[in-house]
Amino acid sequence: MEELLNVLEKNSRLNEEQLAVMLDKSTDEIKSQIRELENSNTILGYRTLINWEKTSKESVTALIEVRITPQRDLGFDKVAERIYRFPQVKACYLMSGGFDLTVVVEGKTMKEVALFVSEKLAPIDGVLSTATHFILKKFKESGVVFEKKEDDDREALVL
Repeated sequence: MEELLNVLEKNSRLNEEQLAVMLDKSTDEIKSQIRELENSNTILGYRTLINWEKTSKESVTALIEVRITPQRDLGFDKVAERIYRFPQVKACYLMSGGFDLTVVVEGKTMKEVALFVSEKLAPIDGVLSTATHFILKKFKESGVVFEKKEDDDREALVL
């Protein structure tokens, strides 16, 4: 099943017949495995990676470092749950190192993200501090390079 997951992670548009040929399995076997992986919450969804800079959509993404006080018997989970329930939060990760959570937030403007941090995130009980880092340009995400440069194999002439 791990092989199937690796193929789907790279291209979730492949249909069961294509997957069966690639993995040398029957179509029914592939359908059964996918159903099992979806039911066990191993496969959580299917997404399309979009380069939003090629569209007219205006948005800002920020990575926010959050230091929190873990709650007795609950650790970081309860505070993290309060944070990731906000619709602006696109991802939330427990980290090692100098801060506890990385929160990925998306908004229409920097001001909107800043207001979210100051009015919603920072006041949560247990949040000690935040540090916001705005993404200026995406070069690569989920293994995909956004702007592939043409290689120039021509030799320079020295005169």
